[in-house]
Amino acid sequence: MLTHRTNRHHLTSGKFTFHLFAALAEFERDLIRQRVNAGLRAARARGRLGGRKPKLKQSDIEKARVLLSSGKYSMGKVAKELQVSYTTLWRAVGKVAVG
Repeated sequence: MLTHRTNRHHLTSGKFTFHLFAALAEFERDLIRQRVNAGLRAARARGRLGGRKPKLKQSDIEKARVLLSSGKYSMGKVAKELQVSYTTLWRAVGKVAVG
């Protein structure tokens, strides 16, 4: 036996309010996405590219490959010389230079 009476009207209006706010949040998120994508397209049309600039130039990568293939320098020493992290150098030259 239930000793607690439930106000069904209250539950229904609460559910409606929740769904209303969820729909508004989804609508706002879609508007933001549209604006961001429009801004990115406009930037690309002006010749702007997104993302971070590469840390190493092509000449730096070639220098690193020469140093590593000579066998006199380790990845750590070359990375320090080029003022980048070991991981950045590894991504740029890969296994080709180490082998």
